[in-house]
Amino acid sequence: VQLQASGGGRVQAGDSLRLSCVASERTFSSYAMGWFRQAPGKEREFVAAIGWNGAETYYPDSVKGRSTISRDNAKNTVYLEMNSLKLEDTAVYYCAARNEKVIAGSRYDYDYWGQGTQVTVSS
Repeated sequence: VQLQASGGGRVQAGDSLRLSCVASERTFSSYAMGWFRQAPGKEREFVAAIGWNGAETYYPDSVKGRSTISRDNAKNTVYLEMNSLKLEDTAVYYCAARNEKVIAGSRYDYDYWGQGTQVTVSS
């Protein structure tokens, strides 16, 4: 599975941003999907996950209430919308797919990774 993330950029604190990730796999609906981020000098951090049909989602406390993950299986695309962005949201954001339909919050549970898209939040 090849994943192509896009939508990153430089925004102001308090702004919103929507990231997209397109998958090459025609059986996209067989995969649970996730978003992770990695800031310089830090571990890759879980941001959001969504099950194969979009019915199940999961967020860590750091982004809960500010982020929404969604997917469009007809377009082989998963989205991450982030609102009320903070300086600490600055990172490279990665989408990932796992060979299961149910969600997971650990990076070790994901089998395929996109190349990442940079999000920079400034004051």
